[in-house]
Amino acid sequence: MIYVLFGLENYLIDKEIKKIINDNKIDEFSIEKYDLENTLIENIIESANIHNLFADKKFIIINNSYIFTGNVKKGAPEHNIGILENYIEQINEDTILVFVVNSEKLDERKKIVKKIKEKAKVLEFNVQDNLNSIVKKFFDGYKISTQNINLFIDRVGNNLALLESEAEKLKIYKFEEKEITEVDIINSINKNIELDIFNLIDNIILKKKNNAIMVYNEMLKHGEEPIKILIMLSNQFRMMLQIKLMYKKGYSEKDMASILAIHPYRVKLGLEKARKFSDELLINIIDELANIDSKIKRSEVDKKLALELFILKL
Repeated sequence: MIYVLFGLENYLIDKEIKKIINDNKIDEFSIEKYDLENTLIENIIESANIHNLFADKKFIIINNSYIFTGNVKKGAPEHNIGILENYIEQINEDTILVFVVNSEKLDERKKIVKKIKEKAKVLEFNVQDNLNSIVKKFFDGYKISTQNINLFIDRVGNNLALLESEAEKLKIYKFEEKEITEVDIINSINKNIELDIFNLIDNIILKKKNNAIMVYNEMLKHGEEPIKILIMLSNQFRMMLQIKLMYKKGYSEKDMASILAIHPYRVKLGLEKARKFSDELLINIIDELANIDSKIKRSEVDKKLALELFILKL
């Protein structure tokens, strides 16, 4: 059997791989992992054709399967796609191949894509359009309104691993009643500070200083430390600068996400925000935040007031 799992949601892809492993009762000693950026496809196919001496099935995961996309990887080995095409016609039934494609879509123009779609199970894992339905499944067996699902996402963010973890906490908390209310969410789920940071930066970009100060003061009311807010602001502006510089060098959003170890959607949002600033201004902002941090640590300025003055000065 051959699977092609493509999309930007690595969490969902990993979950599907675990499901396939469990469904086929694969033990950990029968699992092999390869990467097409450093291993020839012909070597992988050779392994796929060798029977597993210690179990009924062999399970092979092939990461970075960019051969199914329009991407070209510099420095990657030159793959003999014909060998894969031949294997597709004569699959070893004792081997399960799972190609992982970290791309929003496959290149439908490619012969290998057309061929593998005929023989393999191809599954998509992009969730921007159906996040609500995925979160709703996290609450299977529990009553929760669409409004409260939106509130839950608003407080947690769009990280699926975190969303599932927080959903499990709520389900344990309301195990007897089997109903999740607005009060449950507000009382049990701390709002993700990153969401407030994004809101703060959005208001700074739009030069809505009064709104930015309101967001900042609201964060303080909820017990957030000015130093923590300052560090997260600095990290966000630094990320925006890195994205902008990499974009100028021709990096794709996927490559930037991989290098920065963040979700591709965050790269997209970061690039949109970064375009509102010159490189020089971003560098000045990062330097100024570092300067404020040093002054706070030396007790030269009041930590709450220092960050407020920074926002007003931008």
